[in-house]
Amino acid sequence: MTPNPKTTQQPSTPKTASTTTNAQQLKPYQILSGAQLKYIAFISMLIDHTNNALITPMLNGKGALLYISNAFSIIGRIAFPIFMFLLIEGFFKTRNRKKYLTSLLIFGLISEVPFDMFVSRTFFEPNWNNMMFTLALCLGVIWLIDSLRAKLKNTLLWFITSLPILGISCFIATWLSLDYDYHAVLVAYIFYIFRQKQIIGAGLGYISIIKELWSILGFGLTLTYNGDRGRQYKWLNYAFYPVHLLILGILRFYLNI
Repeated sequence: MTPNPKTTQQPSTPKTASTTTNAQQLKPYQILSGAQLKYIAFISMLIDHTNNALITPMLNGKGALLYISNAFSIIGRIAFPIFMFLLIEGFFKTRNRKKYLTSLLIFGLISEVPFDMFVSRTFFEPNWNNMMFTLALCLGVIWLIDSLRAKLKNTLLWFITSLPILGISCFIATWLSLDYDYHAVLVAYIFYIFRQKQIIGAGLGYISIIKELWSILGFGLTLTYNGDRGRQYKWLNYAFYPVHLLILGILRFYLNI
């Protein structure tokens, strides 16, 4: 999940992202605000997590429940690309990047026990850590790479310098067992580099995680972004992730599944 604090346009953006989407002429398909995309992703995530927690443990390899589970899994692939896309938009538009990063880390800590309850029906599972930490790492990496751009006047030198940082970050994401591991870092980097070339960004982002075939639905939806923030509910954005995980985790304990 990628909740954004109250936002405004940052004066400094990379050359590949010098203007915002709403400063351009919108395409006919660019009809959704950031808030609308976010709540579509929330619904997708809830369906996917409900499937993983309550339906998948009861599957026996046949029957109607299997088809329902498969459909829910397809719908669930929408969320990840949208959250990563909105993370990059938030990076450029937030008033306070430090506060944004701190909020992600705090809610990562809050979410970890509910996440472990949800994924493993235990209170501590060190081999899989929640998405808030993934988003925090990605935000920090993009922030570092973006800061280097301001110091290195040569674009080619900056790009070459960014690649080792990207590689190390992918290793860290995998080593820490973060949700979506190195794929998240790659997708964030691609969305950052191609912020003003959204079709290319979505296409390359999909290729980088093509093992999730139905994530094409989420990448496609990022192209409908119209540049508007939309009506946001800040505390809902932050609370939704740990609260829904806690509820599903409790249900797993109660149902013993």
